[in-house]
Amino acid sequence: MTTTLHVPRTLDEALGTLAPLAGGTWVMRTPLREEPWAEGYVAVAGLPELRTRDRNAGELRLGAGLTHAETADATRAAHDLRALHQAAAHSANPGARQRATLGGNLSTARFPAPDLVTALLCLDASLTVADRQGQRDVPVANYLRSRDGSLVTCVSLPRTAARTGHARLPLRRAGDYPVAIVSVALVTGADDTVVAARVAVGSVEPVPRRWPEAERLLLGRPADPAAAKETAAACTGSVTGRDGVDAPGWYRERVLPTLLARAVDAALAPETTRSGA
Repeated sequence: MTTTLHVPRTLDEALGTLAPLAGGTWVMRTPLREEPWAEGYVAVAGLPELRTRDRNAGELRLGAGLTHAETADATRAAHDLRALHQAAAHSANPGARQRATLGGNLSTARFPAPDLVTALLCLDASLTVADRQGQRDVPVANYLRSRDGSLVTCVSLPRTAARTGHARLPLRRAGDYPVAIVSVALVTGADDTVVAARVAVGSVEPVPRRWPEAERLLLGRPADPAAAKETAAACTGSVTGRDGVDAPGWYRERVLPTLLARAVDAALAPETTRSGA
């Protein structure tokens, strides 16, 4: 079978063709997974409508065509978006970060280890998606459950008072896909105890998701890595690790307490330390 690559010039043209090419760096490994190529792909990352960056006091909007490196740059100085900065700055390897896109990380089917998606879940991001019927806004978690073929055009990140961090565990070297990912967003009170928490896990189960059991147990506790590690250890039974060639499910579950502690440590680190993360 011959596979065709379509390169549309406008967003409207892209929406009138086949399903967009989502996650090109993942698709290129199709033969290694012994999967068939699709009949055709549509390359959308270069569309100007997907290359935007809009800032205001209440949110940051990033076009889905921005690369991981560009996403890291756009969030470098935003303390409340540090989890996304760290996720984008350390995902995959330097070459992939220059090509892989924000929208591709969101839209790639059957890819359980997307760093950026895990961070977006803890940041309570929403997406603008488009199809032939028009555009609409959806929460990230809703989109992950359906992935109905709509094209992600923009990611909206609300600006908050939260401190956020991201941690990942590759088994062998920095460019490997991580066996587990944790992102966290914490709001603390005057006594530095946690008054609001969002925690997301990736690569542990087939699809990244929020970890509500950990979120509940963090409330009222000190905002520090040791407390976070105890919290995660008390609720790892609420997560079901997937078996894979890189790691068994039990191992993915076992490393979660350490990763949550690292994510909290990253969130609480001083700005001068975190800016280079």
